[in-house]
Amino acid sequence: MGRVTVRRPVLRLGPDGEHRRPDTLAAEEPLEIRVDGRPLAVTMRTPGHDVELAHGFLLTEGVIGAPQDVRTARYCDSLDADGRNTYNVLDVALSEGVPPPDAGVERNFYTTSSCGVCGKAALDAVRLRTRYSPAADPVEVRPEVLATLPGALREHQRVFATTGGLHAAGLFTADGAALVVREDVGRHNAVDKAMGWALLAGRVPLAGTILMVSGRASFELVQKAAMAGVPVLAAVSAPSSLAVDLAEEQGITLVGFLRGPNMNVYAGTSRVCRSPIQPSTAGHRP
Repeated sequence: MGRVTVRRPVLRLGPDGEHRRPDTLAAEEPLEIRVDGRPLAVTMRTPGHDVELAHGFLLTEGVIGAPQDVRTARYCDSLDADGRNTYNVLDVALSEGVPPPDAGVERNFYTTSSCGVCGKAALDAVRLRTRYSPAADPVEVRPEVLATLPGALREHQRVFATTGGLHAAGLFTADGAALVVREDVGRHNAVDKAMGWALLAGRVPLAGTILMVSGRASFELVQKAAMAGVPVLAAVSAPSSLAVDLAEEQGITLVGFLRGPNMNVYAGTSRVCRSPIQPSTAGHRP
């Protein structure tokens, strides 16, 4: 297994002069995901939890929907110059009767740590149909609980604490209890690792849960939430316009700019429990 962090020399400049010292960086290596021996995707990821990553990716791309849809997942055919396994190729064998990925949909499955799956042929090609629609999920969440999630996510970011270079995704219950937190150089990979954990743990569909992410809320992350049946997605930064559109379409509550007690609810406001707004008394005497 590749290293999660690496040490590199750095020249540090500051008011007290310059110093040469080692620095800890988040590792980034390619992972090729194959399905039944055929290459499907290459993603730049932080090594670790690769089996979860592959399961989560296949779940959120609509290839599988249950752990029993996968027969085996194993590393293969990835040797370095010294003949050692780099653990950068993972082959997933689907169970009998599970259809292979749809070859009729033209997609470029090369993914990067910054943007996720790129070059998709059309918007309709990525607006996948979920078998676990969260639209009817009756869960309600309180703003006070949402306000605790960024801090709870950060507490579980062990590698971020030493590198400052990783995104995180966490699944939480409606009362704020952490189910799982995963880190990666790519926010989409962090989400896939968390989703893969949930699938392997028999927790999909993820009814009644909150997906908390450390960065922005993109269209792709909303799609991943929808594919796993997550009713609430919260992010510390802004959503994109397409993310909001898809959240409304899929019945997902989308929260952005979640920082302390302040937040914006862009879609699915009915799930966020809050005290009734008191009428203004400005301009009126008691």
